[in-house]
Amino acid sequence: MSDPKTPIYLDYGATTPMDERVWQVMQPFFSQDFGNPSSVHAFGQRAEAGLEAARRDMAAQLNAEPGELIFTSGGTESDNLALRGAAFAARAARGANHILVSNVEHAAVARNAVQLADSHGFELELIPADQQGQVQPEEVAARLREDTAVVSVVMANNEVGTINPITEIAALCRARYIPLHTDAVQAGAYLPINVQSLGVDLLSLGAHKFYGPKGIGALYVSEGIKLLPTQAGGSHEEGLRAGTPNVPYIVGMAQAFSLVQGETEARATTLRSLRDQVINGVLKSVPDAQLTGHPEQRLPNHASFLFQGVDGNALLMLLDGAGFACSSGSACKTGDPEPSEILTAMGFTREWALGSLRVTVGIHTQPDEIEAFLTALPALVEKSRALETA
Repeated sequence: MSDPKTPIYLDYGATTPMDERVWQVMQPFFSQDFGNPSSVHAFGQRAEAGLEAARRDMAAQLNAEPGELIFTSGGTESDNLALRGAAFAARAARGANHILVSNVEHAAVARNAVQLADSHGFELELIPADQQGQVQPEEVAARLREDTAVVSVVMANNEVGTINPITEIAALCRARYIPLHTDAVQAGAYLPINVQSLGVDLLSLGAHKFYGPKGIGALYVSEGIKLLPTQAGGSHEEGLRAGTPNVPYIVGMAQAFSLVQGETEARATTLRSLRDQVINGVLKSVPDAQLTGHPEQRLPNHASFLFQGVDGNALLMLLDGAGFACSSGSACKTGDPEPSEILTAMGFTREWALGSLRVTVGIHTQPDEIEAFLTALPALVEKSRALETA
């Protein structure tokens, strides 16, 4: 049984604790094999060997070639390099000026797309998701044009957990020779990621979402896809990402990704049971509540809700005071008094959208922790509603 005095972490969608097995492989590259991998001496050679072994291992997990894997500082940088790099490269190569992005993207994609339109003259068109936050292939097909530079559709939505039909969307884009990027940052820990079966051209990952270190990520760039680098300098990472590689973190990310991809099916079974325990319990015990996202095609660890007449941020504070760490959708949105753009894009009214709650479980979550949460939540929701009407 969990200790009732110990805070209960239910925000694995925001970040995850680092796996001890990851820390073990990272340690030597801080103190022993600490050289700059660009140096020719023995210290540099050992660091380079660790770097390239990590690249090979992670590429193998993705079913990619090592040269197709670019290391970055995290999912946000990967999204930036993919969207901006592909857009500018397509404009230079064929005059393409049209960008297609779903209206339920993480801010790392959505705000980049807006900036490309507002500051660089690209024409931005949004692909509408349905009321469950899912992007349908026919909506993409209807908007593809000869001058489309790049398409970006998130693999699994960070706020509502909905999984998109990326394989079908990728086939449509590939038939038109238009690069497709997918943000797989939320998906990396809980779904099998095989770039060949997915058919994508660009795919972003961030290590801290799959029990690896913060501050490190990767971008898969399919062979033949041209990107304009967004960070100039040295010739690191195939000339696409200048800067001395963060070898310890890269080694840690590769180990973390290998662990989660190797254990995906077993973990998903356990997490799905906990997730469904949350969903069923909340909908049964809290009046005027509704599930957001697709009821079935959603991440196995992800439950998200709206509560009518509730301030989501106030509810988070009450939960935190009671010992439960949750989120109001994206961790990047916490503290923002405005409703989530993703929820409003899905068609929810402001009144409902302000009352959002995301509960994401992980490999350390126990059933009794879920029961404790479900026992405490109804009274906290009612308290939040009373504060709203006071």
